[in-house]
Amino acid sequence: MQLLGTIEELRRWRSGQNNAPVALVPTMGALHEGHLELMRGARAAVGAEGKVIVSIFVNPTQFGPKEDFSKYPRDLKGDLEKCQSVNVDAAFAPQADEVYARDASLKVLETSLSQGLCGASRPGHFDGVCLVVLKLFNLVQPDMAIFGQKDYQQMAIIKRMVRDLNVPIRIIGHETIREWDGLAMSSRNLYLNPDERRQAPTIRKALLEARYLWQKGERHAEKLKHEFRRILTADAPLHRIDYIECVDRDTLAPLHEVEQNGLLATAVFFGNTRLIDNLELK
Repeated sequence: MQLLGTIEELRRWRSGQNNAPVALVPTMGALHEGHLELMRGARAAVGAEGKVIVSIFVNPTQFGPKEDFSKYPRDLKGDLEKCQSVNVDAAFAPQADEVYARDASLKVLETSLSQGLCGASRPGHFDGVCLVVLKLFNLVQPDMAIFGQKDYQQMAIIKRMVRDLNVPIRIIGHETIREWDGLAMSSRNLYLNPDERRQAPTIRKALLEARYLWQKGERHAEKLKHEFRRILTADAPLHRIDYIECVDRDTLAPLHEVEQNGLLATAVFFGNTRLIDNLELK
C-alpha cells in the first residue's frame, strides 16, 4: 500500500493507474470496522484489477465554532495498518495546508437537503463536507466513491452535489455496520461511559419498533415518532433527543404521512456524545 501525503504524489499515483477502475473511500481517520466494511465494499465494486484509495483527512471546514477540531481522534499509524489489512492500494493523508490555500475564498453551498436533520443543529457543517469531498473528487478522479448510510443526510447531499454539478462519479451507499448489540458503529462510541454504552443500543430498538408500527399500517409520522420517544424514555433514561424525523429518502423533506420512500432519522445525546442512526421505512 502506498502512502501519499501531497497532491503531487497523489497525481503521480493516479496517472499510473491506466484504465483500472478506481474507488475512493473518504474518511477522517479513527478507523473502525465500519470503515473497513466500506473498503471491502469498494474492493468488491472495482474487482481484483481495480484500485481502492482511502483518504484520511480531518477536515477543518466542517467543524463548527463549538466543535473542537483539535480534539478529534487521530491515529494515522493504526489507520494505515487497518487499511493495509483489507488490501487498500493507496492512502491519501495530507496536512490541512496541502488541501486548503491560506487565502482560499471559494465555498460550496447546499441550500436544500442540508437545512434539516443534522444540518439544523450544525450550520455550515455540510458546506464544509461538500467542499472537501468535491476537492477529493477533483484530486483523486475516482470512478466511484463509497459512503456509509449511517450518515444518510451526508450521502444524500453528496449525491445531489454530483447530480447538480455534473461530476462523473458514481456514489455507492453502503449499509450501516453495527456492533453486536445493534448500536451503529462510530468512533464516538468510545466516548460513552459504561452506563451510556449499555443504553445506547436502545436507539436501534426504538427505530425498529417505530418501523414495525409502520409495517402494521400506521402512516402518521407523529405517531411513529411518538413510538420512538416512548421506547427511549422507558429503556434509556440517560438519553436526550436532538431530533427524530420522518423524511423523504431522496429530498429529506419532512413527511406528515409516510406512504413510501420514507426514512426515520435521529440524533440522540448520551452525555456529551451525539449518536446518529436511521432506518428506511419499507
